[in-house]
Amino acid sequence: MANLQSFERTDYQQVKADLHRKILDRLDLEKLGKTSGDSARDEVLVVIRNAVNSEVVPLSFAERERLSREILDEIFGLGPLEPLLKDPSISDILVNRFDRVYVERAGKLERTALSFKDNAHLMQIIERIVSRIGRRVDESSPMVDARLADGSRVNAIIPPLAIDGPSLSIRRFGREPVTARQMIENQTLTESMLELLSAMVKGRLNILVSGGTGAGKTTLLNVLSGYIPNSDRIVTIEDAAELQLKQEHVVRLETRPPNIEGKGAVRQRQLVINSLRMRPDRIVVGEVRGEEAFDMLQAMNTGHEGSLTTVHANSPRDAMARVENMVSMANLNIPERAVRHQIASAVHAVIQIARLSDGTRKVITISEITGMEEDRIGMQDIFSFDRTGTDESGKVRGVFRATGARPQFADRLAISGARLRPALFESKTEV
Repeated sequence: MANLQSFERTDYQQVKADLHRKILDRLDLEKLGKTSGDSARDEVLVVIRNAVNSEVVPLSFAERERLSREILDEIFGLGPLEPLLKDPSISDILVNRFDRVYVERAGKLERTALSFKDNAHLMQIIERIVSRIGRRVDESSPMVDARLADGSRVNAIIPPLAIDGPSLSIRRFGREPVTARQMIENQTLTESMLELLSAMVKGRLNILVSGGTGAGKTTLLNVLSGYIPNSDRIVTIEDAAELQLKQEHVVRLETRPPNIEGKGAVRQRQLVINSLRMRPDRIVVGEVRGEEAFDMLQAMNTGHEGSLTTVHANSPRDAMARVENMVSMANLNIPERAVRHQIASAVHAVIQIARLSDGTRKVITISEITGMEEDRIGMQDIFSFDRTGTDESGKVRGVFRATGARPQFADRLAISGARLRPALFESKTEV
């Protein structure tokens, strides 16, 4: 056997595991814990290289160096996941089982050649992730949400709930948030749409961003929040902290799951209620999922204008229905018409964003809430994306267009100083 390619995968994994154990026996882990991160990695890398070079294995110099780096990642990082976490083009890492690792690039899923040694190896990495934030995962608590140091969101589920072995999902977030300019370059929206959205935020309209999983709701929410004046006091409320606001006056709140005894959980509704006592100018809720929708609407209706949030829904009309259903989860016995009236008076606009079949993300509609029309919430589209088909390569074709409708909130924006060009709403198409 001349090189690594002649190794079976199990042989290579076994060599790495054996070397890993030998190296751990040689290291003074207590001393390493007191050493700065970079110094410790450099010291351990020397030990690893010496150990690898002393082994009689059919590996070239480049392959021995790769093996050394992988063992270093096992000691200090997240093992096979480390190269994926260092790749900025990857947005999701999905471990279906120890030997099936997928990633998402540019909106498309693809399988990687990486794998863990076995289920026990994958469990070690999961336990390492959750232990860093004081959480646990075991048979009595087989599901866990966690967060990596870079803010990436992690979900792990293990047997007996996961039939084929532990499963791990990591939602990545770029080191630098996507900018408005990049969204225009990616054709997620147009200059005219962004002009309207920025004026809506500056003019303190309450905005709901709607979309499916992975559609880019949080990314768009980050872009919109960038137009909030630096003088405003902002309170953000999230299940897992993802927002990257650049303003100075920001207080970030995050929910807390129950402890080992099943106690001590802090839900989003409690944080929304508490935020009202913190003198916020704006409240930004990462995503409304339950009864906190009622308190969010209350806040929007009682002086906290310019608040932003997201919701899972496939259309603006579905988003209104979902908010109505979530308000009913608060068990307040409010008549349906009264709930709809409160939604119509609290929310000024719904932005629908979607991930299309080719992996691209588009703002599908910007819709205004026009009030109540008998027993329904009235809505009108200001901008929309009209899909015309797909080309030979599978890329979605379509055009953005202004519908010609002038929003009722235009006068309100003008009073607040956020004037809009009349030509902005003229019926036209944009590529």
